[in-house]
Amino acid sequence: MLFENLGTPSLLLDKDILEHNCKIMQERAQEAGIKLRPHMKTAKSIEAYHLATDGGFDGITVSTLSEADYFANGGVTDILYAVGIVPSKLAEAQRIQDKGVKLSLITDSLSVIGALDDEALRLETTFPILIEVDSGGQRGGVLPGSDDLIAIGKAIKASNRLSLEGVMTHAGHSYHCTTPEEITAIAEQERLAVVSAADRLRSEGLPCPIVSAGSTPTAVFAKSFDGLTDIRPGVYMFGDVDQMFIGVCRSNEIAVSVLASVIGHNKGAKRILIDAGGLALSKDTSASEFSSHTGYGLVCDLSGKVLEELYVESVHQEHGLIASVSGDLPYEELPVGSRVRILPIHACMTVAAYEQYEVHSTDGELLAKWDRVNRW
Repeated sequence: MLFENLGTPSLLLDKDILEHNCKIMQERAQEAGIKLRPHMKTAKSIEAYHLATDGGFDGITVSTLSEADYFANGGVTDILYAVGIVPSKLAEAQRIQDKGVKLSLITDSLSVIGALDDEALRLETTFPILIEVDSGGQRGGVLPGSDDLIAIGKAIKASNRLSLEGVMTHAGHSYHCTTPEEITAIAEQERLAVVSAADRLRSEGLPCPIVSAGSTPTAVFAKSFDGLTDIRPGVYMFGDVDQMFIGVCRSNEIAVSVLASVIGHNKGAKRILIDAGGLALSKDTSASEFSSHTGYGLVCDLSGKVLEELYVESVHQEHGLIASVSGDLPYEELPVGSRVRILPIHACMTVAAYEQYEVHSTDGELLAKWDRVNRW
C-alpha cells in the first residue's frame, strides 16, 4: 500500500506536480519580462523556494518575520515582508537585515512614518519601504488617486532612515471570481491601480523603482504586465480546491494532500469517518461559494485520483465525516483501516497545521521530508 509507513494524518507533497507548477509560472514571468518574486506564505519551505526561483529568479515575499528569518538562514538575501509594518517589529526586522538581507517593508499609514524613522534611528539602521496600494480588495492600502499616497511618499523621502522603494498591491478579491474573464478584468484593474500610483509618485519627483502586483489568479490570467516590475503569486505552487473552481488549476495539478485513515462507518448517518478533522484539514470552506459539495476537502484514493461524489462534509477537532453527493457511500471499497487522501480547500490554511512535508513522486515513491516554518 502506498505511504504505508506514514502515520495519519500526514501532509503529502507531490514534488513532480510542484515542479510543474513552478515551471509554468517561471515561464510566464520570463515571457512578460518581469521579475517573479514568489510569495512563500503557503509553502514556507526552503526546498520549495529553490524550485520556485529556479530559472534566474531570487527574491521572495513573506507574510511573517519568522518566515523572513527562516529564509534568511537558508541564504535568501532579498525579501519583501508584505504585511504592514509597525515600529515594535523593527528590532526583529533589523536582526534579519544583519544576516545580509535586504528586507523591504510596507506601509499605508502616514501617521506611522515618524515613529518608524525614530525607531530606525535608535537602531542605527535604515529600511526600504514600499507604499501599499488598494487595487480593489479593500483590505490594506491607499487608493492610487488619493492625497495620502503622495503624502506618504513625501514623508518617507523626508525621513532620515527610511527610503522609498516603490509601490505594491494585492488583488485578493480575484479569489471570489467565477470565470477567467472576471479574473482578467481584475488583473487589469490591479495593474492600472499600482502603475498609476507609481506614475503619480514620479510626477512629484519621488522615486519609484519597484511596481509590484500579483495574486495567483491575476498572475495566471492577466493579459498585460506593462508597467510592472514584479509579480508575487504564492498558492500556485501547490494549488487547492478553491483555485481549481476559479480555473487556476485542475485537480491533478494540486500538489498537496492530507493522508488520512478510515476509522469508522456510520451507516445510519450515511457517513465514513476519517482521522483528519478541523485541525488537520482546517475549517476553511471558501470553495462552498462555487459548490455545495466541497465541504472541507475532496476525497482521493491513494494514487491521487478524485473519488467522484465524495467530500469531507463536516469536521470535528480530530474527526472528519465523508459524505456522498448521491448519498451512496463505498463502504466495501473504503473499509475501516484503509486510507484516503484529502485535497485541501485552501492549501495555505491546511498546510499550516504541519511541521513537515512527506515529499513523494506522482507514482507514490517517498523521496524526502521537508521542514517548514510556522507561527509568527
